[in-house]
Amino acid sequence: MGIRFISGGESHGKQLVCILEGLPAGLKVSSEFVNAELKRRQSGYGRGGRMKIESDKIIFASGIRFSETLGSPITLIVENRDWENWTEKMSVESFPYGEKVTNARPGHADLTGALKYSRADVRDVLERSSARETTMRVAAGALCKIFLKECGVEISSKVLDEDEIIKRVDAAKSIGDTVGGIFEVTVTGAPVGLGSYIQWDKKLDAKFAAAFMSIQAIKGVEIGDAFANAKKFGSEVHDEIFVDADKKIFRKTNRAGGIEGGMSNGEPIIIRAAMKPIPTLMKPLQTIDIATQLPVTASKERSDTCAVWAAAVVGEAMAAIVTADAIIEKFGGDALCDTLQSLKNYCERLQNFGVG
Repeated sequence: MGIRFISGGESHGKQLVCILEGLPAGLKVSSEFVNAELKRRQSGYGRGGRMKIESDKIIFASGIRFSETLGSPITLIVENRDWENWTEKMSVESFPYGEKVTNARPGHADLTGALKYSRADVRDVLERSSARETTMRVAAGALCKIFLKECGVEISSKVLDEDEIIKRVDAAKSIGDTVGGIFEVTVTGAPVGLGSYIQWDKKLDAKFAAAFMSIQAIKGVEIGDAFANAKKFGSEVHDEIFVDADKKIFRKTNRAGGIEGGMSNGEPIIIRAAMKPIPTLMKPLQTIDIATQLPVTASKERSDTCAVWAAAVVGEAMAAIVTADAIIEKFGGDALCDTLQSLKNYCERLQNFGVG
């Protein structure tokens, strides 16, 4: 078993919680690093008013002692400061977290969630489906990043066409609209052979695709130059393999994005994700009132004009979790020293074949 995590909590609930399991014992962790990652998630051009209220800080509630992992499940907590604002508004007659919401937003989980779970108040849906949930993904991903650094693996991200998106954000904000964008996450230093071709659910690219598609508002994922490659000849796409004078194997290109046959091939792993515009608009779209089934305009929640920069940070976190899971699955080890020794032995074997 590798890494697994589960989170709980609502956008305006008292706190967000995550349980992360699978990190080996003996890993030195830093709350400062986790908090810095949480702050990155709250940053970026086009963020809304909620980010001025929350200043996310991590609480280690279990699994860590004297800043070192114990090998047991790690419980992470982030308190919602905005909870106080909401509880002050509540009265005996009011609904939890504010007034009842029945105007479902197009493009959000509102209507389908209300139908699926038989809820008369859309807030019962939007409080959990909100991207506020990704706070705990970033917290868990931060711990996985610390582990990956011990393994020689680094993760970074960037927003593509950044200058153009900033211009579009300014234009959208002036008319109460929203915009999306594309971000790219790169994993460098991953050893050859993470993942497998043996079964569909063992393929590394499948795991990355699922992880990224699970991020709110992400509607498309590609590994490497996937969509561009689909329009080319095979001779223009596949990364040829060479050997140098020292018998070292190398490639001159990385169009495959670091994954072949469901396995990492030693090149940087490149994942891109397309984020749709946020569905909460200050000039609301047409919808229905789920209480009356009459036409209305959609509800307005405090929201962002664009969150692609934040989504890139969440993408890093999901990439870290997937990569850490693949490393633990392959190299095992209840203690960090055992994991690193197994990784070292494996890399030394590959070096004898000219890899690494």
